[in-house]
Amino acid sequence: MHNALELLNEDCLLDHVAVVVKDLKAGKKLWEEIGLTFSEEEEVVEAQGVTTAFAPMDKNANLELLCPYGEDGPIHKFIEKKGEGIHHLCFKVPDVKAKCNELKEKGFKLINEEPVIGAGGCLVNFIHPKSTGGVLVELSQQPKED
Repeated sequence: MHNALELLNEDCLLDHVAVVVKDLKAGKKLWEEIGLTFSEEEEVVEAQGVTTAFAPMDKNANLELLCPYGEDGPIHKFIEKKGEGIHHLCFKVPDVKAKCNELKEKGFKLINEEPVIGAGGCLVNFIHPKSTGGVLVELSQQPKED
């Protein structure tokens, strides 16, 4: 087991904290009552069976709400098994493939063999919770601008 902080350096910033909700509208209302403001835009990521909504928490990081899209995606299964709550931490990295290769060399287990496209068109991969003391960690690279 590795310390999740081992993967952090000056090029690795907190991008978002993801929270699973059963109902996106109700989830947004709850967090808005606490003081966050969500973007009007919601995104369906069909390949991952999820609808997302983002609210800035500070100048770098967001709160991401994850709501199941469909009946068989990983978020639907997460809710059935664990209920609503924190799902993962996401760190923004400049090169997700390079970071994944570095972590594999250190013995970290990744969820996907190769990074996949996630919300916002970002290239992402996840570090298995067994490698990080029970915390699912996402690594995300912003899409390249044309």
